[in-house]
Amino acid sequence: MSFKIYVGNLNYQTTEETLRSTFEQYGEVESVKIITDRDSGYSKGFGFIEMAEQDAGEAAINALNQQELDGRQLRVNKANERGESRGNRGSFRGNRSSSYRY
Repeated sequence: MSFKIYVGNLNYQTTEETLRSTFEQYGEVESVKIITDRDSGYSKGFGFIEMAEQDAGEAAINALNQQELDGRQLRVNKANERGESRGNRGSFRGNRSSSYRY
């Protein structure tokens, strides 16, 4: 079962290959994905790593969080699974009464 890691505050020039080699020091890396803008194709400054084993993933998090890579101090932690809520993001509507017209 793979262990998913979030990596934030990436330098926009950091490549997936650089990220892979950085994390491989702690164990087998199954996948690396730097998130890019859909329109421009440029990095959004964060990405995800999947490591083969939880122990290796936790070791990588402990070793690399707050460490510098390509001139930026990384933020590294366990990735939230899709669907895990982090609050009510993006909801601007609130409760609307039927007496109001929009």
